[in-house]
Amino acid sequence: MKKVIIYGILFLAIIVGSSFKFLPNHPPKSALKLPGGFQVEVIAENLGAARHLAVTSNGIVYVKLAKLKNGNGIIALQDLNSDGKAEKETGFGNYIGTGIYIKDGWLYASSNTDVYRYKLNENGEVTDTAHAEKIVTGLLDRREHNSKSIVLDNNGNLYVNVGAYSNACQLQDRTLGSPGINPCPILDSAAGIWQFRADKTGQTYADGVHYATGLRNVVGLDWNTDMDQLFVMQHGRDQLFQLDPNLYDAKQGAELPAETMYALHKGDNGGWPYVYYDQFQKKKIVAPEYGGDGKKTGGENAVDPIAAYPGHMAPDGLLFYTGTMFPEKYRHGAFIAFHGSWNRAPEKQKGYFVVFQPFKNGKPDGNWEVFADNFAGSDNISSPGQALHRPCGLAQGPDGALYVSDDAKGTIYRITYDAR
Repeated sequence: MKKVIIYGILFLAIIVGSSFKFLPNHPPKSALKLPGGFQVEVIAENLGAARHLAVTSNGIVYVKLAKLKNGNGIIALQDLNSDGKAEKETGFGNYIGTGIYIKDGWLYASSNTDVYRYKLNENGEVTDTAHAEKIVTGLLDRREHNSKSIVLDNNGNLYVNVGAYSNACQLQDRTLGSPGINPCPILDSAAGIWQFRADKTGQTYADGVHYATGLRNVVGLDWNTDMDQLFVMQHGRDQLFQLDPNLYDAKQGAELPAETMYALHKGDNGGWPYVYYDQFQKKKIVAPEYGGDGKKTGGENAVDPIAAYPGHMAPDGLLFYTGTMFPEKYRHGAFIAFHGSWNRAPEKQKGYFVVFQPFKNGKPDGNWEVFADNFAGSDNISSPGQALHRPCGLAQGPDGALYVSDDAKGTIYRITYDAR
């Protein structure tokens, strides 16, 4: 009997020891594919729908959630022992949303209708999480394209995207043969960028400046400090083939229109819904709902994009890199997080990666390249639900590291560079 007990204890010890041996005590290394010299660590997992993120000067990572986690819409991540992992996770803000940004000692965050701000202490912490200042209120939320992405300039201004609650401003949205409404009534309160004061509470549309219009939906945006100018990424319209099969075939519908980058000034018009940008013809083309035939050009009063990318990849994050950790070629260029497509059938879905766009003198210079790949876990995705991870937000750490959020599984990545 004693031998049985001893053998049993030994057997359990072996099993338990083996389990501990193979059980990681930290999040596993990511399977992301990166250029040589770059490394990636997973600093947090299972946060839920992690959208945009911001990092303080001492490394606290704030993440905005599109779904509440334990009643919280903002998560603060802190690395307490400098091992690259977030040991402390705290939450606050009982509202969902996408936008989050840090400027001049304040943390700004948006719901789908409002923008709030919280005072940061000298350690970059929000000590009074229960009393946020409501800077903007009453922005339109019709559920479609309702994320309110935000950014601030260096002159005390806040910029907020209000997406179009429509695909192409048709009389009946996404309906075969339905004409476009002219003029499009959506443009008065959506499909554009609004500017507000960053330090004034209770602002509404009436207090803001309609900074730019004709932008179907902007999720990724950033302030380019080199140019002192707002740059945005627009989600192009969907379903050209499905809504007008007489003019477009399935392949054209999968590839058109381009996802576009704009460098905006006050008063600019991107041309939506009347025109879209064709990256093959390199022209603004009149939308079929407004009399277009796939070749007719228009939008003479609309600005041209400064860069164009393949259609239906959903650019959700934009960041101009100002750090010194990465090699020289990356400095002052733009990183773009492409969330991944749904409207490319029968072609393969695209996106699910972070790309780098070189810049020179404030303008795109040369071809874009894939920087971080394999978020989806496969290059053969037929629907977004098959993707393991979907990149969304981008932020730069105080040491120049690049942070990337994933809103499929709630993973936060930290990408660093070491040439050794």
